[in-house]
Amino acid sequence: MQWRSYRKRSNERTARQWEIDCYCMLPLRTISRWWGWIADKQLPEFLRPLVYGLYANTFGVNLSEALHEDLRSYPSLADFFARALKDGIRKIDYDSALVSPCDGTVLHFGTVHTGEIEQVKGVTYSLENFLGENTWNSNNSNHSDYRISLLRKSSEENTLYQCVIYLAPGDYHRFHSPVEWKPTHRRHFHGELLSVSPRIAKWVPGLFCLNERAVYLGTWEHGFFSYTAVGATNVGTVKVYYDKTLHTNHPKASLRCKDLFLGNDIFLNKGDAFGEFRMGSTIVLVFEAPVNFHFTVMPGDHVQMGQSLGQIGHQKFVDRIQKSPRHVINKAS
Repeated sequence: MQWRSYRKRSNERTARQWEIDCYCMLPLRTISRWWGWIADKQLPEFLRPLVYGLYANTFGVNLSEALHEDLRSYPSLADFFARALKDGIRKIDYDSALVSPCDGTVLHFGTVHTGEIEQVKGVTYSLENFLGENTWNSNNSNHSDYRISLLRKSSEENTLYQCVIYLAPGDYHRFHSPVEWKPTHRRHFHGELLSVSPRIAKWVPGLFCLNERAVYLGTWEHGFFSYTAVGATNVGTVKVYYDKTLHTNHPKASLRCKDLFLGNDIFLNKGDAFGEFRMGSTIVLVFEAPVNFHFTVMPGDHVQMGQSLGQIGHQKFVDRIQKSPRHVINKAS
């Protein structure tokens, strides 16, 4: 998919507040809960090849990659969504500082210079609203600059970066660890279930702050690291394998937004299984890294889990990108 399809055209505009309010009034959570209920229902074995085959043809699912190619082996549509892949299908780039946590399309990435960061080019959201109050970094929690308060090291040595990856309905729906890191806190925001498709992400400012999301916070070798699974319309369930207390897509009255301390015993290696969506959605990474960290992808690229997203000190790749035709399109927009 080309970057041109993600450009913000001159005749496009972002939604006004009343339009966002009206959109939020739609019964999307009820629809999503019903869809989740239907997707979890066991299908008769003779219907499975027909239903899953139709879905695969519609959304371009590569069935040859699935661990179980026999469609009758998936009891429900949700099980088919969250299908495992064959061993070795995805190669982990262990030489890269950061690898893709999932299959999907890179919507945006870059350095976080202020408290407002981009979900797609030209459309922003608040970093503080997205991650919530800084209660996990006691050294900097009272710092007046929220962005700086997240850093574990000097702002002259390190800075913040972010990367947004959208999982389309046909993508592999499990997500993995992009680095070696230790998640110590989880924060569950029980928000809306608006669509997170690129078209809606370009239209609704602050979309990721409105939607339900599970934010995991911790550290890696370069400092602060956060990993967020953002819910969306018709995503019946977000599961995180080592966090059995996470329950998404429930009535608002049944849940409270609060921090959970996970302890200091969880350590994830690069490529380790992290969780799964029961349909497509979005992963957002916000992390600290040295000032010479460089991304090795472009907006609009379709990436696979384990593929390199960034390197430290590889200026040659950046020079090549700056000379590429797609970089010229990016700058012109």
